[in-house]
Amino acid sequence: PYTFTKRMPTLEEYKTAVGTKNTNRGSSNNSELQKQRREGCTVSGTIHIPRVGGTLSVSVSPDAWRRATSVLAFGMDLTGGSGNTEQVDPFHGRLPNVTHYVHDVTFGAPFPPGTNPLQGAHHVMDNGSGVALANVAVKLVPTTYKRTFHSERETYQASVSRHIVEPATLAAQRSMLLPGLMITYDFTPLAVRHVEKRENVFVFLSSLVGIVGGVFVTVGLVSGCLVNSAQAVAKKMD
Repeated sequence: PYTFTKRMPTLEEYKTAVGTKNTNRGSSNNSELQKQRREGCTVSGTIHIPRVGGTLSVSVSPDAWRRATSVLAFGMDLTGGSGNTEQVDPFHGRLPNVTHYVHDVTFGAPFPPGTNPLQGAHHVMDNGSGVALANVAVKLVPTTYKRTFHSERETYQASVSRHIVEPATLAAQRSMLLPGLMITYDFTPLAVRHVEKRENVFVFLSSLVGIVGGVFVTVGLVSGCLVNSAQAVAKKMD
């Protein structure tokens, strides 16, 4: 029912995620980016879901979150049994930063007349710790899309709202949610049918004839007024 892979991001994916511009600065800049991109990962895949609401989440592990809350609260990991350095500070002075960039999340086939609000979205955790939950709520509208000379396509339009839940809120509420990305999706009971049509060729021809006839009538009226005016002026001069 689903297939997901986790890998190190390519250089181009990393540049897109961090918003790096002027990528042709030289080999030294690319070498630095090559080192930095090893700190992240890219998750891609496909999942088949029933037409009921659900949740898709990419988060830190429960054990990592327990240890992170201990480090945030007390400056060290108090959940471990031993007192070695790895237990005292398992993150080596750096908590797991869950800042991420959503390249693309699509429900169903693309809908060309609309835009995908889940494409190219940055969720930057700039609270100092780098730990937070990006909560994204998606409302899906079933849509039937029919183009001229094409078969019907069943797809969805998405309406998205998002907010960031700080780690202090998660800890204070003793929430079971974990820092990272959580996409909650639900389907609306209403459906939309979008049909593109072209006018019949006979309608076009009749419109063209009407326009040409109107032009001739207008030209005839204008020329008649000019001729009559010229004749009236010539009589007065005589």
